[in-house]
Amino acid sequence: MMPLFALICRDKPGALETRMANREAHLAYVRDTRVVLFGGPMLTDGEMRGSLLVLKADSLDAAKAWSDRDPYALAGLFDSVEITEWKKVIG
Repeated sequence: MMPLFALICRDKPGALETRMANREAHLAYVRDTRVVLFGGPMLTDGEMRGSLLVLKADSLDAAKAWSDRDPYALAGLFDSVEITEWKKVIG
């Protein structure tokens, strides 16, 4: 089975406009690359402030490469990105 990786991406302060301007491209990238098992925006007071995604990838380097090509990353949306191998146990 292919390893799983969790991406925890936190937006730069005040970057909601950048997120919204690149959202369709991000969703198309997710759809077209077919490596995201599940994901969605993290919220603060109901406002999108980051992303949590779980990817299936051959390696940590492959997960990082996917993350680097995400339109959100290319637009400079994120203040920080954490990628770690993850193991599904529940659900």
